[in-house]
Amino acid sequence: MYGAGMNGVELFLLGRTLMKIGEEAMPTEGLPKYTTSVRTVLIVASDILGHPDSAIGEIAARTGLPQSQVSGAVARLREAGSIVTAPDPRDRRRMLVRQAPGVSERVAVVRSTSVDGALATALGTDDPEEVAEVTAMLETLAGRLTPETLARLRVEPT
Repeated sequence: MYGAGMNGVELFLLGRTLMKIGEEAMPTEGLPKYTTSVRTVLIVASDILGHPDSAIGEIAARTGLPQSQVSGAVARLREAGSIVTAPDPRDRRRMLVRQAPGVSERVAVVRSTSVDGALATALGTDDPEEVAEVTAMLETLAGRLTPETLARLRVEPT
C-alpha cells in the first residue's frame, strides 16, 4: 500500500486510524455518558488552546462544528476543569472561553494515561517491544507534525 510512496488518501486514512486509536485510549472510567464525542471535545479544546478568550460562535466558525456541538464540548470541558468561562466585557451576553490556569484531576488522568493498551489492541499484538517501537515512531511524528504544522497549511495565497 505504501511501497511507491504515500498519497493523500493513504495519509488521510492513517490519520483517521490514529484518531480512532487515540479515542479508544481515552480513559472513561467513572464518566457519565455524553452526547458530545471525544473527537469533538478534543477539537474544541485544541481551538481554545490556540485562541483563548473566544466565544462559542467564534470556535464554531473556526472548527466548522455546529454551535450546539461546541456548546456541549465547552460544557464537558468546563465540568472536567479543563477550561473556564467568563462574561465578555464588551457584550455581557456572550461567554468567553479559555484554558483553566491549573491542571484539573481529570486532565491529569488523561495526560498520564498511556496509549499502549489501545495501540496493542489495534496492532493485534501483545508484544511490548512491537508496541514500544510503534509508540516511538508516533512520538517522532508528533514532534515533527505539531499543531503549528496545520497553521502553515492554512496560509492563504496573496
